[in-house]
Amino acid sequence: MKLYSNAQLIRTTVICVVAAVLVTAAVCINISKKKASGNAATEAEVTQVAGTTPEGTDIISGSDNFENSYSFLEQNPASVISVAGGNGGSGYTQEEAQNINVYSLCNEAVVNINTQITAYDWFLQPYVQEGGSGSGSIIDKRGYILTNVHVIQDATKIYVSLFDGTQYEAEIIGTDLDSDLAVIKFTPPAGIELKTISFGASTALKVGQRVIAIGNPFGLERTMTTGIVSGLGRPIQNSNNRIIRNMIQTDAAINPGNSGGPLLDTTGKMIGINTMIQSNSGNSAGVGFAVPSETAIRVVADLIKYGKVQRGTIDATVIQLSRRITQYAGLDISNGVLISEVKRGGNAEAAGLRGGTEAAYYGSRRDIIYIGGDVITQIDDIAVTSLADYYSALESKRPGDVVTVVVRRNRKNVTLKIKLVES
Repeated sequence: MKLYSNAQLIRTTVICVVAAVLVTAAVCINISKKKASGNAATEAEVTQVAGTTPEGTDIISGSDNFENSYSFLEQNPASVISVAGGNGGSGYTQEEAQNINVYSLCNEAVVNINTQITAYDWFLQPYVQEGGSGSGSIIDKRGYILTNVHVIQDATKIYVSLFDGTQYEAEIIGTDLDSDLAVIKFTPPAGIELKTISFGASTALKVGQRVIAIGNPFGLERTMTTGIVSGLGRPIQNSNNRIIRNMIQTDAAINPGNSGGPLLDTTGKMIGINTMIQSNSGNSAGVGFAVPSETAIRVVADLIKYGKVQRGTIDATVIQLSRRITQYAGLDISNGVLISEVKRGGNAEAAGLRGGTEAAYYGSRRDIIYIGGDVITQIDDIAVTSLADYYSALESKRPGDVVTVVVRRNRKNVTLKIKLVES
C-alpha cells in the first residue's frame, strides 16, 4: 500500500474540488447556450408566423390595407381570441378553447331570417304564406345584414330574429344574382349597440385550415359546426345559373337554414358566406361551399352605396350558342356565346366586335336574333362555353376595365381588346 503525507492529501483534495467546479461551470454554460439558442429560434419562428406566410407574403403590413377595404362599415372594435388551452388549467384543449371563444365572440351577430311570400289560390286571389328561412351576419352596427339572395328571394316581408329573441322587420338594400349575395337592413332600437362580425382575408386561406360555421339549420338558432377548408378556387354554378368562382369548399356541416351564415376562421373573422351544399339527400354530406370574403366585400360596398353592383360588361347582345344555332349558322364550334347585336358607336364596336347580319326566329317566344356574328370563346384567361361562363368572367370587372376577348370568326380565332361599360 502506498502512503501519502498530509500535504499531499490536502493538495490532491484542492485539485479535485477545483476540477469539479470547472466541469460544473462548463456544463452550465453549455446548457445556457442551448436554451438561448432555442429561445432565439422560437422567437424567430413566431416572428415568421405572425409576419409572413410560408411564401413570405407580409401579412401585418397588408392587414391595414385589407381592413381599409371595408372601413365604410361601422363595426365593433377588433377582439383578440385567446388560444389558452388545457395547459392553462381551464380543462379545455387549445382547439376547444378557440371554438368556445369564437362562438362567444360571434354568435350574437348571427341572425335568423324568415320570410313571407305572396301566393295565389285557385281563384287567383293573393294570400300570404310562410316563405324560406336562413341565416345572416350583422356586418354594421346600423343594422346592415349580409345574407344570400336565395334566402330572401320573392319575399314580400322579411323578419330577422336576434340572439335575445327580439324580431324586427327588414328591408332589402340590394341583391346580386351573380354572387348570390344580398344586403338587408333593420333599424335597431335607440341605445342598443349591435354585435358585428368582421371580415377576414379569404385570399390567405390554406387547404387544411380549420373553419367554423354558425347558422340556423332546420331553425335551430345559432348552431355551430366545425371543419376544415377542403378546397379552394371552386367554380360552382348556383340556382340562378350563375357560376361563382373561387368558392371555398368545406366539410363543416352545412344544412338547410345555414345559407347566408358566416364561415369563420379561428380568430372569429368571416372568411366566407355559406351558400350551398352538394348532396343527394338535401342534407349535409360534408361538401359545402361558401362565397369568399374577397368577393363579399366588393359586392357589399356597391350594394350599400348604389343598391346594385357596378359591374363592367360588353355593350352587345349575347345569345347562348346551341346545337340548333350552330347547325343553322354553319359554325365550326358548338360552345360559346354568339354576338347577336353590337351597340352602335359603343366600345365593343370600336374594338372591332361584330354582330350578326341575318335575322332568325329563336326560342318558344319566336324572338328575333341575328346570326353571322362573332362567337366569344374566351375572356382574359377564362374559357367561355356558355352564358354562365360569360357572366362569371365579367363578375369581378368594373366599368372602364379592358378585357382581352377571343372570338371565333370565319373559322379563325381573333383577339380583341374591349373596354367595358356599366351594366
